[in-house]
Amino acid sequence: MRAEAQAHVDSINEALALLRRFLDWDRALRRLDELNARVEDQALWNNPKEAQAVMRERRRLDEAITATRDIERELSDTAELIEMAEAEGDAEMADEGVAALKTLADRAQADKVKALLAGEADANDTYLEINAGAGGTESQDWAGMLQRMYTRWAERRGMKVELIDYHAGEQAGIKSATLLIKGENAYGYAKVESGVHRLVRISPYDSAARRHTSFSSVWVYPVIDDNIEVEINESELRIDTYRASGAGGQHINTTDSAVRITHLPTGIVVQCQNQRSQHKNKAEAYNQLRARLYERELAEREAAANAENASKTDIGWGHQIRSYVLQPYQLVKDLRTGTTSTAPGDVLDGDLDDFMAAALSQRVTGEAVVVEDVD
Repeated sequence: MRAEAQAHVDSINEALALLRRFLDWDRALRRLDELNARVEDQALWNNPKEAQAVMRERRRLDEAITATRDIERELSDTAELIEMAEAEGDAEMADEGVAALKTLADRAQADKVKALLAGEADANDTYLEINAGAGGTESQDWAGMLQRMYTRWAERRGMKVELIDYHAGEQAGIKSATLLIKGENAYGYAKVESGVHRLVRISPYDSAARRHTSFSSVWVYPVIDDNIEVEINESELRIDTYRASGAGGQHINTTDSAVRITHLPTGIVVQCQNQRSQHKNKAEAYNQLRARLYERELAEREAAANAENASKTDIGWGHQIRSYVLQPYQLVKDLRTGTTSTAPGDVLDGDLDDFMAAALSQRVTGEAVVVEDVD
């Protein structure tokens, strides 16, 4: 089999192996049988909430198992077709087989990522918080670029983005911003973006045209509904109000309508200023706090299971998860997975799927990759 075809076969087999490992194949088959039996039990439908949960789990498992079997069957058939075409010297048929393998490889990667989004809150909407690191205008401009990058990524996926909180930079960019991203699996995809992001470029704010390194952090946590219980003791909260502010007059208010809530035991701070009503801002900030506390619990569970734990660290050198280099060469490099792109313009325009897919896969395999940062 020619090298191009073999590369596609290897990619498909790698995706299938990860899928089977993630699903715990034999256990998944048994679980699907159990769920099918429960669906046949009329007593289940007396409890709509439980029935909905059972049907959701059943659909997820059935789709993942069916997709895996379909890909395995098509891989076998296509590989056999290519071998037959090569044996008979039919170059046209062999080319068609290679093209079919390429399509199948792309599908296998998409199905793999879809199956990996099976976490407790992966299907939920998400909050995405961006904070500029030390460095003044440079870092604030970089934080603004990140805000645009994630907005564009969400829009490319047909998701809606709302600006929940915004603090403009002194000369450019932002000091901080919180986005609410609404869409299917928004948290599942975005959760792997938590961490410090590093930018290397020739500064547009430096008259000497020197190269600067800037840092900003991204923090992602899921929107949670009333079905998820998070206990909050009101006596452990400090609630402050302040006057909303924003770029170009947007979000500016003449009353102290913006709300900041501090959870004293954990030090978590959330704030909201996008509504003119203090009550609405307080309710949204409270929702953010519930989400942050829930995300903290999820992270602790992952840490206990020796999985990668996305946590806040210092916004500076040695803590970055990804580097974006614009000068003197162009490269984006993820320091967890080794995934790279030589088109940083595309990445900053929201082309993040390959980085997210690699990080999601690594959470399953648990394989640490030694990656050197770029200069």
